[in-house]
Amino acid sequence: MIAALLITLREGLEAVLIVGIVLSLLYRLGARDRASAVWAGTAAAVLVSVIAGVTLLLLGWRLEGTAERIFEGAIMLIAAGLLTWMIFWMQGQGSKLQQRLEEEARIAARHDGRWGLFVLAFIAVVREGIETALFLTAAAFQADGQQVILGGLLGLGIAIGIGWLLFSAGRRISIRLFFQVTGILLLLVAAGLLAHGVHELQEASLLPTFVDPLWNINPILDENGPLGSFLKALFGYNGNPSLLEVIVYTLYLLVVGYRAIRAWGVEPVRSARRI
Repeated sequence: MIAALLITLREGLEAVLIVGIVLSLLYRLGARDRASAVWAGTAAAVLVSVIAGVTLLLLGWRLEGTAERIFEGAIMLIAAGLLTWMIFWMQGQGSKLQQRLEEEARIAARHDGRWGLFVLAFIAVVREGIETALFLTAAAFQADGQQVILGGLLGLGIAIGIGWLLFSAGRRISIRLFFQVTGILLLLVAAGLLAHGVHELQEASLLPTFVDPLWNINPILDENGPLGSFLKALFGYNGNPSLLEVIVYTLYLLVVGYRAIRAWGVEPVRSARRI
């Protein structure tokens, strides 16, 4: 549930910021009558994202045996890769997001009219939506589906609330700090997805284990118990991992975590851009 909440909170806030920036520009330009095109593009993107997520889940549930393990493992590895890319992309491009979107919205409003605004909103939001669908599908393979849905809806609701505070109430929130904090947590989520994906491919006999298990602490902290299930869903906890799983998990955190900390440490938090 917590992993799903973090994922939809971050992705949802990006989508809310995109829509809010475009709508704010239209209001400043005195083109409020074209806002309906932005909302239509957003609604279409949400619909496509929901269809994509349901399709992935149904496909995973229909598969059995080795094919199911391969599918789940591949989804988790892809999700971990996209999650990592998303974190670094927002770090590098987030400061330019508002300027780029406003330029594209100006062009669309002046030359392409409603259709251009529809396409702009659709493309911008559907990217976040497809990523979210993939991430939640991967999370659902690790945890209870109902908890994933509940966490996803809660995270989306919080994202919408933050967006309202930013654009309607005029509150000043450090977006940079928000993405730094959630980025650290999502790196741990990505590491868990990566290790669990490796585990699924080992179950399908596509990857070696080397030593399996490397240790077994389930008698102390059972991965199927209340706390163990929570840690498994959030960070990919495994009470009896193989050597390859431990290597992959550790190397990911060392290499990607180091790069992330260096990137986040380029500018002090006190100089964070505020929207």
